[in-house]
Amino acid sequence: MMKRLWPRSLFSRLMLIWLIGICLVLAVSIAIFINDRNQLLSEGFAREYQVWSEGFAREVSSNADILDNLSLEERHRMLDEEQGDGRRGRLRLGLSLPEHARLLPDDHPLLPALREAMPDRQIALYTYPRGEGRGPPTQRGEGRGPPRYEPLAVSVKLTDGSTLIARLRGRYPMPDQPPTLSYSYASALPGSLLALLIGVGILTWICVRIATRPLSNLSAAARALGEDPERAPLEPEGPTEVIQAAEAFNQMQQRISAHMHERTRILAAISHDLQTPITRLRLRAEMIDDATLQERIQSDLDTMQNLIREGLDYARSMEISAPAQPIDLNGLLAALTGDATDMGWAVSVTGQASEPFTGHSVALRRALWNLIENGVKFGQSVDITLSETPNEVHILVRDHGPGLPVEEIDRVFEPFYRTEFSRNRETGGTGLGLSITRNLLHVQHGNIRLGNHPEGGLLATVILPRNRSR
Repeated sequence: MMKRLWPRSLFSRLMLIWLIGICLVLAVSIAIFINDRNQLLSEGFAREYQVWSEGFAREVSSNADILDNLSLEERHRMLDEEQGDGRRGRLRLGLSLPEHARLLPDDHPLLPALREAMPDRQIALYTYPRGEGRGPPTQRGEGRGPPRYEPLAVSVKLTDGSTLIARLRGRYPMPDQPPTLSYSYASALPGSLLALLIGVGILTWICVRIATRPLSNLSAAARALGEDPERAPLEPEGPTEVIQAAEAFNQMQQRISAHMHERTRILAAISHDLQTPITRLRLRAEMIDDATLQERIQSDLDTMQNLIREGLDYARSMEISAPAQPIDLNGLLAALTGDATDMGWAVSVTGQASEPFTGHSVALRRALWNLIENGVKFGQSVDITLSETPNEVHILVRDHGPGLPVEEIDRVFEPFYRTEFSRNRETGGTGLGLSITRNLLHVQHGNIRLGNHPEGGLLATVILPRNRSR
């Protein structure tokens, strides 16, 4: 199961490893950040509550001291003024507890501050339902966790035995509620994480692409080597291991190229040297009195001569040293059609090229002539269609013969391979024509594809690139 889920390409594997690693690092970092933040908030909240409770206790104590020094009439007048002014301090003073007041336990964290500020007074702490226009406690912070505030009232015994009730205006913090992420912060966290992951993903893609691009170039060079052994050497770049692989690849390409040149020179030398003994045999055959035997020997010598000539052409087709020049494809095809017409062949051309092709005129002419000759030989008539794209020129050569079996379409490019139909005396050959054609096209970065036309006959597609790499 893991093998099926594990990506196959190096790029995908590095992307997966980097993303998983970065996500783990982010998760741990966020967990540590939240834990430290909560700890700092807890410490700050505790300090804030201590300061608040001490200030609150001092305020209650000062009000109690003031009321102790007032007469009963002055005390009631002060309380009446307090009830009429909603902006005096943070306490609301009175002489009676709110309705449904509930006594808080002695371990309430606010009581130590009150007792420290008023050690000689009797103190009690109450809470009560909020009913003064602010709504019940369940509505405060609804949907954001439990409320952290509640109404509060302090009962303080004065020296004359009366009771002062100091109710807190507004709300006060509850120290027993641990601080949590605020609602706005918590709602923004997923979006922030998503944006962070997208940014990290883009950065990871760029880094991995830069790291794996030399390998992609090496893979592309290896694929192109089979089509063009004379291509420019690969530029070593990237990590040390990739540079070493590129240098080894360049050495291999040089050895392959040297081997092919050596093989071509051997073939050309053998083909050239065989012409001398064949010429001597041809002269000696003239001295044979038996006409029938003489004709058979001359026929065999002609076959050998054609084979040697094709061998030389095949060897030369792999090495073209002349510089590339602009070629007028329209004029070249018109000239080939004219030559074919002079020989009595039925050849037609349609289509036009908008600009010249940069290549080797002699090699391209020989390649196209081979295709026309084969088409006429096996299909009587040939139709040539010239078309182009922004990057390529296509020359389609179609005959009206029987075509080829599918299994033989690729094999006909092999040197000295002949189909069964081409082995008779009238249509036979050496089996090098299409091999020479492909070599002549490959030398100028072109290509050829064969296929059977839907309406019958063989269709050869010559592909010539607009932009040459060298």
